[in-house]
Parts: sequence; structure tokens; C-alpha cells
Amino acid sequence: MGCPRRAARHRLARALPAVLALGATLLAAGCVPGTDGSGAAGTGTGVATAVPDPAKAGKATLTVWDQEIRGGTNGEITQLNREFEKKYPHVRIKRVARSFTDLKTTLKLAVSGNNPPDVIQANQGYPDMVSFVRAGLLTPLDNYAGIYDWNTRYPNTLLNLNRVSVDGTDFGRGRLYGISQTGEFVGLYYNKDVLRKAGLKPPRTWGEFTAGLARLKERGELPVQFGNLDKYPAIHTFGVLQDQYAAAATRDTVLGRGTGFDTAATKDAATALRDWMRRGYLPKGAGGLGYDDAAKKFASGDGAYLMTGTWLLADLKKTMGDKLGLMPPPPAKPGGAPVTTGGQGLAWSITSRSRHPEVAAAYLDFLTSAHASDVMTRHGVLPAVPGPAAARVAPDTVDGQMIDGWKRLSAADGLVPYLDYATPTFYDTLSATLQGVVSGRTSPEKLAATLQQDYGAFQRTQRRRHAQSAPAESAPAESR
Repeated sequence: MGCPRRAARHRLARALPAVLALGATLLAAGCVPGTDGSGAAGTGTGVATAVPDPAKAGKATLTVWDQEIRGGTNGEITQLNREFEKKYPHVRIKRVARSFTDLKTTLKLAVSGNNPPDVIQANQGYPDMVSFVRAGLLTPLDNYAGIYDWNTRYPNTLLNLNRVSVDGTDFGRGRLYGISQTGEFVGLYYNKDVLRKAGLKPPRTWGEFTAGLARLKERGELPVQFGNLDKYPAIHTFGVLQDQYAAAATRDTVLGRGTGFDTAATKDAATALRDWMRRGYLPKGAGGLGYDDAAKKFASGDGAYLMTGTWLLADLKKTMGDKLGLMPPPPAKPGGAPVTTGGQGLAWSITSRSRHPEVAAAYLDFLTSAHASDVMTRHGVLPAVPGPAAARVAPDTVDGQMIDGWKRLSAADGLVPYLDYATPTFYDTLSATLQGVVSGRTSPEKLAATLQQDYGAFQRTQRRRHAQSAPAESAPAESR
């Protein structure tokens, strides 16, 4: 019996339905190993047919580039690397950990150089993963997905976000080029003491949240801590704002099937961000404040809220302790379905010129195992597929709030992909234009038009590519 999702192979299912349900809801057992129904079997160096045994590789060094430099993720990766080396004494992991910005800047040169790493973390979407695939820099992992049962460990909607079409045109379908370790969403961290002093409680609705910002400002408190020197923080903040106006339409646009970015929702979100700056809800000079510096200011009590991802929980909790709370952005109505930007962490991928692809595959499996999930939970990190340890976390702790938020967002299909997935150049276009909005130099109308220009040009290119590949895709199998 084939995979039940084959009929949908030419479209990406809605970004993340209930990914946390037990195994029966992930994927039907018995799916054909090595495919997602698209016929995209793995074709890396020597297609594996059995579970790789790193012990047979002899003395091997696995060079790994990642961006897990923060307390929680750095801690769990360090522990898992140590455990992997203990399990396979002849394997040494040479780890290169960089910030997200540094990794994004240097990774392509490293992967295409004379001595490429074996394993990398690649950002999903067109700017990084798809461009790497088109350049032949990554190894397809479909056979490993079948051998290691990643096809049943992960829901197809998560795996799809790490797929690139056979012709290298689209992300979201085709061959699998990575496996993600963590889940993540952009939420509202809040300082319980600051809210209490202002006579506020964690908001139940988006309206309560925005009304509370004015009250905090009147009480002499900074409502939302924020720093955009690193450029990407504004993408997350803007994404959350846009999700409140048109989450479904935004998701469709990012995935290449929507109407684009020159919309009322885009302008309204940019207007809200501009108004937050003008009203003093965000710190003056935010464009010159670093992301980590803003987080440190929030942890020290400067700011009622910090809008960022779950990846920062362990670092904030270390300083704030019980004063820290976390929630998804509140819904429009009490008890309503939450929506926010999020999905899964960067994909762990094997480079096409890795000297030890089977050792690398075993490493990826180890990093994403049920044991690894429990290690992540103990380090305050959100696993993409939480294990037994997550079920034992007290719900009234900030870790429990994170896990509960992930469950509610997943069950409500409330996760919208990161906006920078949208085109190969969208990260640069969006981050630069948002810097203008934050500084007051760029109007909401100009932002919408600039984003649409980038998106529209890419969609025209995509249509040409699809038209060129259509004859090959529709040809009888025997003529291929």
C-alpha cells in the first residue's frame, strides 16, 4: 500500500497540522522507503541499503557546521556530540559553531570550497537550501529517511519543508535534503514582575496585548524590547504582525501559491511596526541595538515583552528564573486559535562531497532520535517531535508553557513559514526594507511594493522554469 499523501505530491500541505500527535497520526507505516510519492529516490554517493555502521568506517573526522551557539541548543548539541563520539570511539566530530548571520554569510563558500564540511545546518527555502541543491552541494537523504524510519518519525508536513523538487525549482516537494532537530515558534516572552507592577496580566487576546502596550508606556515601562542591528529580528516581529491580519494568505504566498505581498495585510503590519516605533513601544535607536544585547536588556528587567523565538528560552530562563513567562501571540478572540511565525529549526544536511556520508547519516539520525528529543527537553530546547521527557514537564513552568504553545499552534494549524523562504533574494530584500520602516525612512506602501517586485520577478522565473520542465515531467516513463 502506498503513502496516503501521494495525491498531494505537487503541493505542500498546510504548513504544520497536529505534528505532536502520537505515531499513528504522523504517517501511515509502510510508506515506500526513499520516496515521498514523487519518485525522488536518494541518489547520493553510494545509495545506502542498510543501516550504516559508523564503526566500520575506521578512523573518521566528521566536520560539522551549525548555528547552535545559544545556551540551550549549544548544551544539547555538545552533549549529543560527546555521546556520539563515545558510542563510536573512532569518530571525531570537528564542530564549527557560528551565529545564524555568520553561518548564512559564510556557508555557501565553505560548502563549495576545496575542503567542505560533512554536515551543515541549511536554512530552508529558496535563499539557501534550494540554491545549494541547484549548485549540487547537498546529498539527497531519501534512502536514509527510509532506512532510519524518518518517514514515520516525522509528519510529512515537517519533512516537506526540507524537500526540493527533482529539477531544483521548488521547495516543499521532491527529494529530502535535510532533517530538522528542533521545533520553534515566535512568541511573546514576558516579565511577570513588570506586568504585575503595571496592573496587567498575560493578555488573552491580541487587543488586550496592544492595549496593554499603551498602559505600560504610561507607567514609564518599555513595552517591547527590540534590537534590529542583526536585521533578522524585524523579520520575525513583522511576520507576527502580518500573521494577525492574514495568516492563511501569508502562508500561501510564502509557499508560492498566493497573491503576493502588495496587500492590505502587508501594509497594515508595516504600519503597526512603524507606529510602535513612533509611540515608543519599541526602544529608541532599535536599529543600532544587537539582538543579543536586546535579549540581555529584557532579561535584566528592561521591557515587559520580548517578541522572539523559542530558541532563546534557556538563555533567558538562566537569568530571569520564575519571572519569565512565554506564550504564543494571543488570538483575536478569547479561546481562539493562535497563529504565529514558526515551524522547525534549520535542517541538518549532508554535503555532496562529504568523505563519510554514511557516518554523517548516522549522526543525523542520532541528533534526531527519541533520546535526543529528551536531551533537548532537559536543556530547555523544544524538540520538533517531543518525547517522554516533554510530557513530564510541569505545565506551570516556562518550559511547560513552551511545549503547550507548540501543541496548541500545531493542533490549530497556526504556524506560518518564515517570510524569507519566499524567494532566493527575499531575506536581503525584506531585512533591508524593514530597516527602513523601523527608522522611519520607508513607508508601508513602499515596503509592500518593494517586496512584491522581488516576489513577482521570482514567480515569473518560476513559471518559465515550470514551462521548460513540463514536457519532461509529462513524458511517458519509458522515454525518460
